[in-house]
Amino acid sequence: MTSNNWLLRLAGWSFLLTAVLLFSAVTAVTMGAAEVGFFEVWQVIGHHLFGGWMSIPEPDPATGAIVWKIRLPRLVLSVLVGASLAGAGVVFQGLLRNPLADPYILGVSSGAALGAAIALFTEWGSAVLGGWTVPAWAFALGCFALFLVLRLARVGSVLRTETLILSGVVIQTFFGAMLTYVIATISAEELKQIHLWLMGSLALRQWDQTMAVMPFLLTGTALIWMFSRQLNLFALGERSAGHLGVSVRRTRLWLLLMATLMTAAAVAVSGTIGFVGLIIPHIMRMIAGPDHRVLIPVSALAGAILLMWADTLARTVLDPRELPVGVITAFIGAPFFAWLLKRRRSW
Repeated sequence: MTSNNWLLRLAGWSFLLTAVLLFSAVTAVTMGAAEVGFFEVWQVIGHHLFGGWMSIPEPDPATGAIVWKIRLPRLVLSVLVGASLAGAGVVFQGLLRNPLADPYILGVSSGAALGAAIALFTEWGSAVLGGWTVPAWAFALGCFALFLVLRLARVGSVLRTETLILSGVVIQTFFGAMLTYVIATISAEELKQIHLWLMGSLALRQWDQTMAVMPFLLTGTALIWMFSRQLNLFALGERSAGHLGVSVRRTRLWLLLMATLMTAAAVAVSGTIGFVGLIIPHIMRMIAGPDHRVLIPVSALAGAILLMWADTLARTVLDPRELPVGVITAFIGAPFFAWLLKRRRSW
């Protein structure tokens, strides 16, 4: 029974969070300037998915467009981005043994945002990479930002976790300045759109962006979950993990690359959304336990729920105007980060 305890916890938490996610999704789709009922939501979804072989009546064209072309792609994308950022946050916190680490604070999101902006405005490499140009640039600059943070925080062969956050702030500021320079070169018409994107936004997203993020999330989550045992051993320290049979350097490299790839894919379509990778892994670690076999999937589900509701608030709280979703997550995350920092200083 004891050996399967983690399976029971995983099944229980996954069932609960999946139920909350599905209920939240149907509720969120009905919210907005145009009122849409629960039955109409399911009618639209059923007609598009099963209308070819089931006698589901065609919904009202206006309602169908609102649900299928506007709200549903945005909602699904918020689920994928939230799960990606939360999953990456689990890896960074577990691997670096620092509860304050996340893609945003470590500067990975800023690096990925700079790469995405360069790809969008210059189209360098688009002739070769095609539709993968923006994710490729985001991944490359995200990896470079992470490399700089780790080098800056390292003293000799020792990674100084106490200086890791400060190093992330330095690199984040540097890449933020470079990003500001890139933005300064664009036209006034593009400035408003890029400003919204930089603060994190899922507005006007379509199914194409959703399909672009999904393979990175599914592959990345599966791969980091395969390394969950090694992540558990990293909690004992790199030297102890090595003595227990973990290939420390190779495992660390693969996990950092996977977490950075998931972050880059999310940033490429949503801009920089902070604190999801900080809040969710820490909360789920407190209530579901530190075992990464459970923590990785439940954090992904919880991150999806958080960002879904944050985006729903972003598009409804000032209706008909819209807030960047990064503003909502910052309102939640900044006080949490301050509390966590104060609590860590008292240890």
